Amino acid sequence: MTQPIFILGGHQTDFAISAARRGEGLFDLMQHAVQGALADAQLDAGEIQSAHVGNFTGEMFAGQGQLGGMFAAIDPALYGRPAGRHEAACASGSIAMLAATAEIEAGRYDCVLVTGVELERNVSGKEAAQNLGAAMWVGTEGQEATYPWPYMFHRVAEEYDRRYGLKYDHLAEIARLNIENGRRNPNAQTRDWQYTAESFTADDDANPVIEGMIRRQDCAQITDGAAAVVLASESYARAWAEARGLSLDDLPRIAGWGHTTAHLRLQEKLDYSRDSAYIFPHVRDAIQGAFARAGIADVAQVDGIETHDCFSSTEYMAIDHFGITPPGESWRAVENGDIALGGRIPVNPGGGLIGGGHPVGATGVRMVLDAARQVTGRAGAYQVEGAHRFATLNLGGSATTIVTFVVEAGA
Repeated sequence: MTQPIFILGGHQTDFAISAARRGEGLFDLMQHAVQGALADAQLDAGEIQSAHVGNFTGEMFAGQGQLGGMFAAIDPALYGRPAGRHEAACASGSIAMLAATAEIEAGRYDCVLVTGVELERNVSGKEAAQNLGAAMWVGTEGQEATYPWPYMFHRVAEEYDRRYGLKYDHLAEIARLNIENGRRNPNAQTRDWQYTAESFTADDDANPVIEGMIRRQDCAQITDGAAAVVLASESYARAWAEARGLSLDDLPRIAGWGHTTAHLRLQEKLDYSRDSAYIFPHVRDAIQGAFARAGIADVAQVDGIETHDCFSSTEYMAIDHFGITPPGESWRAVENGDIALGGRIPVNPGGGLIGGGHPVGATGVRMVLDAARQVTGRAGAYQVEGAHRFATLNLGGSATTIVTFVVEAGA
């Protein structure tokens, strides 16, 4: 980073809510998140100078595009403010974050709002799965599957098994941990869902196969929701903090970022990594890019991680790509409790996507919001004790678009 980007506040909607059942849609979700973020940041709408919206499938689920115009409808003071939408599948929110940070670094604006939103529960599960399949190279992959995305990430698990060996028990434990963490999160979609011990085993009744190695509990949720954060330049944040009797050092800030993009088709990515120790070397590159920009050497200098667990195999991949274990040995961090809340490097303490929910366009923004709460001691029941630096990893498609952030506060 050429300069730190400060996070003045943010808000997440309740991911357990079905918007359609409440007679709400994309606008209502966005409005709740934006108004909540403004209240948390103690700002009037007129103080926002620019906005960026992350969204993947507004046209497919709701027949709605041009979401920048929805932002202008939230408050009369936002009328005329520059705003635009960003799309990169499940990384849409993070791409919006990158655009906002770039505007601030360039000196165009000092106070920028980022929101991500998705409406997904207004159609059947099968139709939702088909809509979300737009993040593949349509017509060239996944056609043999009933549920395309579970199939694609079954193939990731299959590749781990081929190269290093993989036990389903380790995938099931990742799912169990994220569901357990979600119970501590008042906004988590699964916080009140009921499970049995067999739900996190290879029991075909309690945890049926969806595609290949991926079973029901290995899957992130179909979710309605939105999240928003207010970002600021150092000069704006300093004045904001002084006006409230706060220290700039205590505010959460984005200290580093990483961004890589790979071929749209999964098989091309697997072929590319044939001679690499990592399944997705470009994911490793994005993580190391964020670490380098934040001025840290490795994952040992991070107190926790918010990572993309659209499926348990995705988090399994993230563990070794972050460097928590050597390549192919993610199972060690699962078995010895490293990634559990209270472990050496807690992962997804609020439940991640499996436990917390996955409104696609909002996920990258929600990750940064949760990271900001963690490093300022505001995460409540899922707080990582003593955290002052968190990393995020957000994936779009079959690890096609990769965005990582390092968020820190204090020392």
